Amino acid sequence: MDAALFAKMISDKLITDLKKMGYKYPQADMKEFTGLLKQEFYRPIPLRDFYGHPLVYLDNITQVRLSAAKIFLSPQSGTQLYGIQAMENEILATFNIEQIDTSRESVRKILSGYAPSNENENRILGMKKGLEFIADPSHQITKETIFQLYQMAIGDFLPEDDRLLPGQYYRHDAVYIVGTQVEHMGLPWQKLDEYMNDLIRFTQQDSDWNDLLKAALIHFYLAYLHPYFDGNGRMARLMHLWYLVQQGYSSALFVPLSQYIEKSRGKYYQAYTLAEQNAHISGVLDVTPFFVYFIDQVYHKLNPVQPSVESSHILHQALAQHSVTEKEYALWQFILSAYGSEEFSTKQLEKDFGNAAYATIRSFVLKFEKLGLLSSTRYSNRIKYRINLQ
Repeated sequence: MDAALFAKMISDKLITDLKKMGYKYPQADMKEFTGLLKQEFYRPIPLRDFYGHPLVYLDNITQVRLSAAKIFLSPQSGTQLYGIQAMENEILATFNIEQIDTSRESVRKILSGYAPSNENENRILGMKKGLEFIADPSHQITKETIFQLYQMAIGDFLPEDDRLLPGQYYRHDAVYIVGTQVEHMGLPWQKLDEYMNDLIRFTQQDSDWNDLLKAALIHFYLAYLHPYFDGNGRMARLMHLWYLVQQGYSSALFVPLSQYIEKSRGKYYQAYTLAEQNAHISGVLDVTPFFVYFIDQVYHKLNPVQPSVESSHILHQALAQHSVTEKEYALWQFILSAYGSEEFSTKQLEKDFGNAAYATIRSFVLKFEKLGLLSSTRYSNRIKYRINLQ
């Protein structure tokens, strides 16, 4: 193939959609192009497609900026194991992605410790338990803990026909994803134990993989195998976060990953479709479309809620001068975790924090507003506060 043509094709913005590339370039050129990709450019992945062939990806267009990793690694000053606001948003978004009806009011009720009163709130409680489970770094990723996570977060709340059989870790029959047509068929159930063992080994192995890409690959592969009758998407997103926690990215627990996915849900599902559609053309399962989706729509759009450097300096000065009490510092840590950039009232903070009198809360917000760490907005006869990010 002419070098100039190849350079043009491999740099084409349609590279992740071989079907559209086929409309743009002659079929003879496409055949030669995909052949060169397989021979020279696709990087193999130690996971297999349904036919036993290794997955591949294009390394040259799947580069994650260092700033994304820094966000996941940024230390959190809060005492919460899992950011409350992040957990609330994660639960809402992961259900919304799958069009499971859930209200923010119900999520807040369960996160506040109230018992579930209906099937929907039982599902919320399951996700809460699941997120708390992966937040514990002592819970290593194994066949047994994946099963434990699935059961507590999803499996225990499914209709009888969708549940796993006693003693089985994965589904016992075929499963199909159906839209206007069959869009994906999960791995034959007889092979699930073998392929899931491969995935577990992959999560446990040290490698030169970028951690954020490896987490996205784990996410893709679990959904690709579809080891359960229901809840595969939720499990894939949980596994994504879980792997990052295991690798020491503690701030993954303060990033509502599914909220970013929900905002680009169409492109999320399209990335799966493109990977399989491209495989029909190239003969290999190239995960590049899914990587590109995560890089462009999630990792490079992360916007963590952190106080400004100036605000942090002011707080450290106040602590050094003992003008901020331990209780006030605990309240500050709590609002970073619980509310992020969202507004809150003094009554709401009193209720959510649960370990301070209203007078203490009132004194805290006034002091921190005066320090410039909080800003306030009046709504008729009510005042709401938020952390000052400027």
